[in-house]
Amino acid sequence: MSDPLIEVKQVYKSYHRDSREIPVLQDISLTVSQGEFLALQGPSGSGKTTLLNLIAGIDHPDSGTIRVAGIELDSLGESDLARWRAQHVGFIFQFYNLLPVLTALENVELPLLLRPLSKKQRREHAEFALQVVGLTDRMHHYPRQLSGGQEQRVAIARAIVTDPTLLVADEPTGDLDKASALEILNLLSRLNSEFSKTIVMVTHDPRAAERAHKVRNLDKGVLV
Repeated sequence: MSDPLIEVKQVYKSYHRDSREIPVLQDISLTVSQGEFLALQGPSGSGKTTLLNLIAGIDHPDSGTIRVAGIELDSLGESDLARWRAQHVGFIFQFYNLLPVLTALENVELPLLLRPLSKKQRREHAEFALQVVGLTDRMHHYPRQLSGGQEQRVAIARAIVTDPTLLVADEPTGDLDKASALEILNLLSRLNSEFSKTIVMVTHDPRAAERAHKVRNLDKGVLV
């Protein structure tokens, strides 16, 4: 562990539904070190995904500050924030979000289209990412030709292909059977231990939470 990579200080977040204000996060303060693997747990509606989205720069807090890699996210305009996300954050979702008309290799290449790389360089980067997740033999398959676990590994390859500062995972094993979930957890643990990737993961799965260095629980928008 080293210096803090993520610093969340006194963050509040609420949403408006009709004329009602619905508080989601209340006075959240959290520090995540470089190289740490953090799991966020709590019941549905506790604010886990909202906090993950704030850390990833997808959403903005009502008040408080969020700094990631020394950058205060609320100081960035929308275009700068989009560039920051593309450079620093790899996203892993529950339902993979692969494009069905593209092969595994083409799906993994997508984030690299924003980089000043040649076609050959993009392919080399994508092939290496697929090698890391153990899917070089499936690179020319389409999502419909892959199992759920394989699709999630393609999604993880897409998340790491730009060598991001931070990986955020929202229920990465939530749609998988037990064996496939174990493969994904082993892969995340390896990315953390061998590649020193900082990971913040939302999960309901106690087996997934056990892989983390630290587990924080949210209840009704409060860290407990």
